[in-house]
Amino acid sequence: MSEQFDVVIIGGGPGGYVAAIRAAQLGMKTALVEREHLGGICLNWGCIPTKALLRSSEIYHTLQHLDAYGMSAKGISFDLKKIVARSRDVSAQLTKGIGFLMKKHKVTVFDGAGALAGRGKVSVTKDKKHVAALEAKHIIIATGARARVLPGLEPDGKLILTYKEAMVPTTMPKSLLVVGSGAIGIEFASFYRTFGVEVTVVEVQDRILPVEDEEISKLAHKSFEGEGMKIRTATTVKALKKSANSVTATLETKDGKKETLTVDRVIMAVGIVGNTEGLGLEGTKVKIERGQIVIDGMCRTHEPGVYAIGDVAGAPWLAHKASHEGVICVEAIAGHHPHPMAREQIPGCTYCRPQIASVGLTEKAAKEKGLEVKVGRFPFHGNGKAIALGEPQGLIKTVFNAKTGELLGAHMIGAEVTELIQGYVIGMTLEATEAELMHTIFPHPTLSEMMHESVLDAFGRALHI
Repeated sequence: MSEQFDVVIIGGGPGGYVAAIRAAQLGMKTALVEREHLGGICLNWGCIPTKALLRSSEIYHTLQHLDAYGMSAKGISFDLKKIVARSRDVSAQLTKGIGFLMKKHKVTVFDGAGALAGRGKVSVTKDKKHVAALEAKHIIIATGARARVLPGLEPDGKLILTYKEAMVPTTMPKSLLVVGSGAIGIEFASFYRTFGVEVTVVEVQDRILPVEDEEISKLAHKSFEGEGMKIRTATTVKALKKSANSVTATLETKDGKKETLTVDRVIMAVGIVGNTEGLGLEGTKVKIERGQIVIDGMCRTHEPGVYAIGDVAGAPWLAHKASHEGVICVEAIAGHHPHPMAREQIPGCTYCRPQIASVGLTEKAAKEKGLEVKVGRFPFHGNGKAIALGEPQGLIKTVFNAKTGELLGAHMIGAEVTELIQGYVIGMTLEATEAELMHTIFPHPTLSEMMHESVLDAFGRALHI
């Protein structure tokens, strides 16, 4: 006998479990199918545990510079086993919390892999055994994504690593090659470099962090090199040759020059691909393009009654994007009228040192759209709080429409900018212009004052530079 639900969600990551909570809040009988971990990659192998690792590296970095704060300590060292254990404990705590939330909202959780089994039907299996047959008018696919694998550069989990193995090292390598300089690659590069590993980052594009504003990217490049990181842009990894306990990489630049680099370990961070296999999509009208399920503004696929949210439904591959899509999708199902996802208002954060955060159009993208822009900048070394914190390196940059005053984008590098960016996101959501942002009172002394000054600078009114 099939169990009847209003909504069945396949995948319990930040998209799926949030969708389940919202559906329950709206009075729908909800089932959540998860094959591995509640919380998905984000809570178990992504967002949260990596931030725990990076927090340890931040503290270690500060301890190396105690003299600057009038303190001293001897014998400063780190215990890698304890660092990793703390990261896993943080992850486990939050995963248990998701289980509590499911019980609180009376969401029925099925442990297994879900797949479509006909119109309005989902089959749940575990270890190739049938677990349950579910029926629902609405089925949401939230199966996430996995690390992209390049032919000839396949990870083996020992010498050539994905983010999963990179997150739980048993020993620190002496040298490391990171392939890819997006958020994942740069965060791992920053973590390992802080603990003394010789890190080389290889990026096929002509600059690191290629989705960020060019000015911010250049500042990041300079900062990372200042910390001893080696960066190779416009370079491709053509081959990886493994030996007993090292890997030799063949690198090739855009102009055809080749060289080899031998390192202890390699981390592959070249993007992700959606988990679309094994979902029973064959024979349905669901369209898949470039490994991602095609959806409309309300997360509907081309198959009636089937929806998709989060990483499996395309970029940007961010947990908060997945959660927001989950809410939009369920509210639309419930007959509400949510706003479609405003993709230009999705903030991005990279938790390296220094941190990087952004939202909206880069200066170059705005100009390519034919817009006349006004650009404001304010450096961290002009801010009292930043100097007091011992964090005087960084920049906040704002991009405005010169004719209308619309905030088009904001781009930051420096201490705690991942916490600051939301101020600009709220401003964009409320359609604030430079006038409202200028009129807003920012507390002193705070890092947030730089946001105000950057706005003022765009219109020739900065006060402290």
